[in-house]
Amino acid sequence: MGNREPSFTFGIEEEYHLVDLVSRGFAAAPADLMKECEEALGKQVAPEFFRSQIEIGTSVHKDFRAARKELAGLRRTIAEITGNYAIAPIAASTHPFADRSTLETTPKARYQALAQDFAGIGRRLAICGMHVHVAIDDDELRIDLMNQVRYFLPHLLMLSTSSPFWQGEDTGLKSYRLAVFHELPRTGLPQRFESYGEYERTVDVLVRNKVIEDATKIWWDLRPSAKFPTLEMRVTDVCTRIDDAVSVAAVFACVLRMLWRLRTANQKWRSYPSFLIEENRWRAQRYGVSESLFDFGKGKLVPFASLIDELIDLIAEDAAVLGCEREVRHALNIATGGTSADRQVARYKKLIADGADNEAALIGVVDQLITETVAGT
Repeated sequence: MGNREPSFTFGIEEEYHLVDLVSRGFAAAPADLMKECEEALGKQVAPEFFRSQIEIGTSVHKDFRAARKELAGLRRTIAEITGNYAIAPIAASTHPFADRSTLETTPKARYQALAQDFAGIGRRLAICGMHVHVAIDDDELRIDLMNQVRYFLPHLLMLSTSSPFWQGEDTGLKSYRLAVFHELPRTGLPQRFESYGEYERTVDVLVRNKVIEDATKIWWDLRPSAKFPTLEMRVTDVCTRIDDAVSVAAVFACVLRMLWRLRTANQKWRSYPSFLIEENRWRAQRYGVSESLFDFGKGKLVPFASLIDELIDLIAEDAAVLGCEREVRHALNIATGGTSADRQVARYKKLIADGADNEAALIGVVDQLITETVAGT
């Protein structure tokens, strides 16, 4: 394995809930709606596990401004088409109040098989996420960087939180989505692997025994993509604001380049026990940007905004090379101004304080999500 620089090209996948514009609850996508979306967007749009979900994916990008423009166009197109059916997309990882018992699984063989496999847990999977692929075409390098970048997954999660509510309850968590998702097998923080061969042998135990067909059934927070020569970051909630989503993607790409840069100088990010990284992951899931994470080098808790400030300095050279300095700096705006989860809770509390009942306040949160999802498109 040489020191040739990877391309660090990237793509963003987002999942949205579909809501009824009258009730603001879940809306199952009619067949004609999905057909219209596919005619407009081709393979860049797909159904998801439930009929009240839809997934989009950007093309491969080198330029973050171009990626933002495309992402805005995808959101706008989905919103325009669904609007003809009195439906709207919301880029939030959980719906603030909708009852999951009303959900219908998408009638595709893959999703029906998953529903059978997941049993009762599958009926709770009313969650949406964001995945960011970054091209690392060397297998061994991909595993090496995966081992190291695990440290930063809680930071990325903190920047993205958008799931404080679950079935009408303020859970007190900023990312309740992870609590639901973690009930599935083959999720959570990936272990460290000594080589790509070890990773392949590990996965092959399940494939040979027909427990899974292939590595697409591994849903870790971070994984080597089974379809592309990329490292796929999956820990994040879907960001309600487009600029937040692009910022998270930029930070992830720059951290990977920083780790590659260290490697070319025969250095590595220090390895810490998964136990400690998991603690930061929990803090991100529970508190979001308003609290602190452990800086394990210092051995103490540090306010998140301070950590992001340091991280922006650490990856400044990489942001300059990848042309995303503005997008990376935006992470500090998120850290100081809050995420979608913070805005949802604030909206709910304000409406309650103004005299709204619980149902009206939750509908107000959905309305805010509908507006923010397409803002800036």
